[in-house]
Amino acid sequence: MAEITAAMVRDLREKTGAGMMDCKKALVEAGGEMEAAIDWLRKKGLSAAAKKSGRVAAEGLVGVATGPQTGAMVEVNAETDFVARNDQFQTFVADVAGLALSVGEDVEKLRAASYPGTTHTVQEELTRLIATIGENMTIRRARVLKVSQGVVASYIHSAVKPGLGKIGVLVAVESGSELEALETLGRQVGMHVAAARPDALDTSAVDASALEREKAVLSEQARASGKPEAIIEKMVEGRIRKYYEEVVLLEQVWVHDGESRVKQVVQKAGAKLTGFARFQLGEGIEKQASDFAAEVAAAAGTQG
Repeated sequence: MAEITAAMVRDLREKTGAGMMDCKKALVEAGGEMEAAIDWLRKKGLSAAAKKSGRVAAEGLVGVATGPQTGAMVEVNAETDFVARNDQFQTFVADVAGLALSVGEDVEKLRAASYPGTTHTVQEELTRLIATIGENMTIRRARVLKVSQGVVASYIHSAVKPGLGKIGVLVAVESGSELEALETLGRQVGMHVAAARPDALDTSAVDASALEREKAVLSEQARASGKPEAIIEKMVEGRIRKYYEEVVLLEQVWVHDGESRVKQVVQKAGAKLTGFARFQLGEGIEKQASDFAAEVAAAAGTQG
C-alpha cells in the first residue's frame, strides 16, 4: 500500500474542502490515488463543501458569549436566512462564540481549535455542516473584550435565541460597583450602540484620516459663506463638535432619554467604558443580485 503523506492529505483537503481525518481515510481507501480519493469523498458527501465555497455568504448569525470579566462575539455567515433558523447552525455559532472566550479573536486560531465534544477542529466541523446543510458558510470575524474589574456586557438585537441574532454588541464596563447594576448599565449601553452605530469610544479614538477629511469638507463649506477666516475657524470647530456627537459613543445623546450624554450616564453610575464592539450581520459584504426567473430558465436550458 502506498504511503499516505501529510502533503497528500493537505492536497486532497485543498481540492475538496473535506476534513483532515476524512481526507486521510479517503486516501487509505483509495490506495493513495488522488482521483479515487476525491470520488470516495464525493460518494460520502464529504466534498460538497468545496463546490459551494464560491457562493456569497452574507446571511447567518452573530453570536455572543460572556464569562467573568470577558466577552466574545463572532459572525458566522451562510447563504440564506433559512440557515439561521437551523438548530445545528445555531449550536455551531454558539459553540464558536464560547470558544472565542478562551481562544481569542484570531479567526485562524478559532478555526484550528478543537471543536467541543469532538476529536476534530472547528473548521472540520464547519466543513461537515456545509456538507449536511448544503450551503456555503464561513466564520467571518470575532472580537473579544476584557476588563480588569467590572463586566463585559452583551446585547443582541433581533435575537432568534439567547445570544444569537442579527446585531450583536459587547460593552466593557470597568468599575468596582455591584455586578448586577453594571450588567444593566452595560446592556443599556449595548442597546444604545446597536441603535446609534458609533464609530469610536471617545474623541481620541476617532480615525485621524476620517477627521481630516471631515475638517476639509467643513472648511470648504464654511468658506462658501464668504465670512472671514477667523469666523470660518469658529464655524468649523462648532461643526466638528457636532461631528463628534454623531460618531463618538461617549459624546452621543443617550437614546434612552434623548437628553443626556452617554458619558454623563456612565459617570453618574460610577463606571468607565473602556471598549465596545458592534457586529451587524453581513455589513460590508457585497451581495450578488439574483434574477430568479433567469436562474430557472438557465437551469431548464431555455435561456437563449
